[in-house]
Amino acid sequence: MDVATIGLIEDEDILLDLASLSLSHLDHESTDIAPYLERLEEIEDRVCDEGRTAVLSRERAAVLSRVLHGEFRFVGDTETYDAPVNGDFSCVLDRKRGLPIALSILYVAMARRAGWSAYVLNLPGHVLVQIGENSPVVIDPFAGGCLVSEGKIRAICRAYLGEEGDASALNVVRMSNRDVLARLLNNQAVRAENDNDPHRALAVYQRITQIAPGVLDAWQKLARLQLAFNDVAGARASLFAMSEVSPDKKTRDRIMDAFEALGSARPVSL
Repeated sequence: MDVATIGLIEDEDILLDLASLSLSHLDHESTDIAPYLERLEEIEDRVCDEGRTAVLSRERAAVLSRVLHGEFRFVGDTETYDAPVNGDFSCVLDRKRGLPIALSILYVAMARRAGWSAYVLNLPGHVLVQIGENSPVVIDPFAGGCLVSEGKIRAICRAYLGEEGDASALNVVRMSNRDVLARLLNNQAVRAENDNDPHRALAVYQRITQIAPGVLDAWQKLARLQLAFNDVAGARASLFAMSEVSPDKKTRDRIMDAFEALGSARPVSL
């Protein structure tokens, strides 16, 4: 999947694993992508073979865990969690270790390749995967695809939100394909900033705005970095683009105030 088209096609037409691989290839342009495509097809074949009689969501979840974790040994990297390779999809396929979002992409993609309903679920500080529409189950790819109870979901929410996490646990959100890819890239950008590599962070935020232009936070962070590099024209362009996709007038007005300030001598904070 060509990266330039991801931001233009309908969200439901985005193939998460191929899109993630295309984004990864931007950082490994001299690497042959064919072996990774073959690996994904190999995993697909095993999931489809093992899951040919699986009907219930729980059965399909068990197939995914058995194949991806049991056979191919994919699991979360608990030892070097913050390593940049954990958010790089081709590296995840090589190392069979990764962040929750990268592994969730793999699980959801393989479920969909098998013709099953699957979604990445957004929780505070974590992502999980839902398998099925009717009587769905939730699994944790970072923990080898194990089943996650409602009580566990509540506990995850409480760990980040306090006691009000109980209410949030009942409203766990299915992420759109674009939001999933944006979250994968945002992990890369945050790690680049933490490693004092603003050039890398700038490049990654640019990718987010290209594939998911509706993610306002990416535009803001991109403008902030552009301004840090004295690229005022670039920062103004980012703010203007941000205003174009802003969902409400109050936010648009605030963005345009910053846009106008950048065109004058007034100080601006992004």
